[in-house]
Amino acid sequence: MTVIRVNFSHVPYLGAFSFATDQLLIVPSRFEKIPQKATETLGVPMVRTLVSESSLIGILSTGNTNGIIVPDLIDTDEERLEEELDTKVERIPGKYTALGNQVLANDNGAIVNPDLPDEAIESIGRVLDVPVRQSTVAGLKNVGASGIATNKGVLLHPDVTEEELEIVEDVLGVPADIGTALSGIKYPGICITANSNGAVTGEDTTGPELGRIESALDFIS
Repeated sequence: MTVIRVNFSHVPYLGAFSFATDQLLIVPSRFEKIPQKATETLGVPMVRTLVSESSLIGILSTGNTNGIIVPDLIDTDEERLEEELDTKVERIPGKYTALGNQVLANDNGAIVNPDLPDEAIESIGRVLDVPVRQSTVAGLKNVGASGIATNKGVLLHPDVTEEELEIVEDVLGVPADIGTALSGIKYPGICITANSNGAVTGEDTTGPELGRIESALDFIS
């Protein structure tokens, strides 16, 4: 299966507490129960760590195969993270700490909160090595929470406008569709962890939602 339902230590909000690239899956070191089938589905090694001593890895940080970004205003040891993750980790200047909620990215591009300052946008583009564009998703500025993106597809908040969807497709370079997870939650970014190999979502996700996730992220052959 390329899309499966699992909880991490009884927590269904996988996107809030983890994130994946095509190189690795990052999960909280405090979570004791991470099903092996999650790493098998995503097809990458799992790394256990914390961001600023927090388990909210998917909320506080995000990235792609080129690098990982973390907030500047919280106590994050980038050197330790770089050693643990074996990839570039860099702080992003500005007042925003929940970068995972503010940035929707893959290896082709990044959509960011329209309120992010120019310095932060420039840093994000440099670390992730992609073009960056400011936009909303469904009129919401927390674009990272409002979608989940891989190098194959994007699943977006169901209230996204056609114009917003076209911007996402243009910047991220892959098709986008709409859907929910965890029995109707409209924020895929806090519910799902995914990469080009597969996706994992909480156990409350329904069968029809699984089908939409599988289709949007291009796992249907």
